Amino acid sequence: MAKNLEREVLRIIKSQKTCVVGSIDSDGVPNIKAMLRPRRTIDIHVIYFSTNTSSEHVRQYLANPKASVYFYRRLPVFKGMLLKGTMDILTDSDVKRALWEKGDEKYYSEGVGDADYCVMRFTASKGRIYSRMQSRDFDLSDARQGLL
Repeated sequence: MAKNLEREVLRIIKSQKTCVVGSIDSDGVPNIKAMLRPRRTIDIHVIYFSTNTSSEHVRQYLANPKASVYFYRRLPVFKGMLLKGTMDILTDSDVKRALWEKGDEKYYSEGVGDADYCVMRFTASKGRIYSRMQSRDFDLSDARQGLL
């Protein structure tokens, strides 16, 4: 059962073209932003995104790394999955190069070295999945111990 949950979570992540990320602003209020699909997913624990260094969310994550990511699929049956954890902002040129994709140059005119291009690394610690009118919480520290 546990491995089935892990596979289901990965299927939801990898099958979506967009997701929603949450950060906390300076007043402690959640901020939500739609994002394009992750650039890379390392099992269900670590997810990489690319974004603008100048974005409000990057400033918020630098001040408070608490974050959430929500993926959902509408059809054929609605499924939603919330992951909670932390978001790190990475500006290392090797990491940026590894996640650079063809077409990024239209957003970052200076290429992979553009100062406004950065990578966000989300590390999940907990989650909640909704499927078939039921919700289920899971703790990803269990998965690291081989229990998920």
